[in-house]
Amino acid sequence: MLMTIAIVLLVLWVLGLVSTYTMGGFIHILLVVAIVVILVRIIQGRRL
Repeated sequence: MLMTIAIVLLVLWVLGLVSTYTMGGFIHILLVVAIVVILVRIIQGRRL
């Protein structure tokens, strides 16, 4: 579940980079959230 959310956030971030600058700040916040989720999973010892 968390990995799916992280992937969706990464895709939205990439779309934000190529589409518009107004949503740039919001998309980068989503990217940070996705990275944190992935790091938490790695620290907990779960598979990606």
